[in-house]
Parts: sequence; structure tokens; C-alpha cells
Amino acid sequence: MRVLIVEDEPLLAEAIRDGLRLEAIAADLAGDGDTALELLSVNTYDIAVLDRDIPGPSGDEIAKRIVASGSGMPILMLTAADRLDDKATGFGLGADDYLTKPFDLRELVLRLRALDRRRAQNRPPVRELAGLRVDPFRREVYRDDRYVALTRKQFAVLEVLVGAEGGVVSAEELLERAWDENADPFTNAVRITVSSLRKRLGEPWLIATVPGVGYRIDTAPDTGRPGGDRG
Repeated sequence: MRVLIVEDEPLLAEAIRDGLRLEAIAADLAGDGDTALELLSVNTYDIAVLDRDIPGPSGDEIAKRIVASGSGMPILMLTAADRLDDKATGFGLGADDYLTKPFDLRELVLRLRALDRRRAQNRPPVRELAGLRVDPFRREVYRDDRYVALTRKQFAVLEVLVGAEGGVVSAEELLERAWDENADPFTNAVRITVSSLRKRLGEPWLIATVPGVGYRIDTAPDTGRPGGDRG
């Protein structure tokens, strides 16, 4: 999952970003409305977390533009106010959830996971595919009932691949969804992470490489597949 955090308090924004990284959630930061709009114009995010009171276009204005874009991106609003009228205004602008400062980071993570699940109403909270069981709330992965310990980045990549339900995901999309804006577009981090993830999941290999296209979860893994398909 990749989220945009729009928050003008640098220490709070950085603490949120660092905390989300520990939960395998990539986050980009914007300290004002103009930066937020610029990032939204060039990146694809799963969720926007908006502080209402920011310099430049306000969080309310950002929310209006997200809704007007028709992207369906969920919006979680942050505010220091706990008044019902403020919350009603935020929901009226298109917010999907509300969190009052100060808040516990764990609560933010749970709300983000819930919003991500709601993005696709028919998608179950725990994903199962090809013998894999991926639980984003507990950040746990099982293969054929065997627990598989993954790094945060491996888990983030696996989430995207499993979410594609056997479809091919390009390296560019993996970089977009599992890394933040600081990732080098020419990096080989995706290939290295996929390779290490494949090994963690064990044989028969579950992640197939589609040469020149990307990667996918093989719903019928073949132990005899030639090595070239595992690159």
C-alpha cells in the first residue's frame, strides 16, 4: 500500500511515515496543499491522509479535488478539533474516515487497512491465493499452513502481487505501489526483492517472471519450470 500524508508539522509527518514503514506501508509527505496537489498529479496512491489546516490549498480543498477526479481514492482526515460539526463538514467533503490528534499510530494503521479493504468491497480482509494466506492486519503470511517470515518490503510486494489475483504486475507498478517517492526509478530493488521473496516462499516457486512484462503469482506452480522463468 502507498499513501500520501499531507501534514504541515514536519516532526509528526516524519514520525507517521517512519511508523508506517514498519507496517510495510510506503508513504510520501506533503507539508502544504500545493505540494500535495503536485504529488497527486504524478503518483498513484491508495489512500490520502489529509490534515485540514495546512498552508496553501487546505485539506478541505484537496479532498474536494480528489473526489472531483473520480479516482475513488479513500480520504482519511486528521484534525486537532474534536467537534462534531467539524467532522460533519469533513465527511460532507468526501472524507471516508476521521482521526483526531493526538492519535495512536497503531489506530492509524488499522484505519488505513480498513479503508484499503473497503476500496474493493468484494475483497476479503485476508487474501488467499495458490496456497498463500496473506493477512495485512497481522502482517502474517502462510503457505500451505506454514508460517513464512517476511521483511516489510517483501510483504508489501507480496500484497500487490496477491492483489492482482494471478495477473501480471510490472516492475514499474511494484515500485510505484511498494516504495515511496524517494525510490530510484532505475534501481534493481524490485528484482532483488522479488528474488528474495520467491526464495522465502520456497518451492515449488510461486512467483513467475513474465519476461519483458513483470511478475505474477503462479496459481499452478510447476516444479519443473526452467530457471529462466524464475529470474
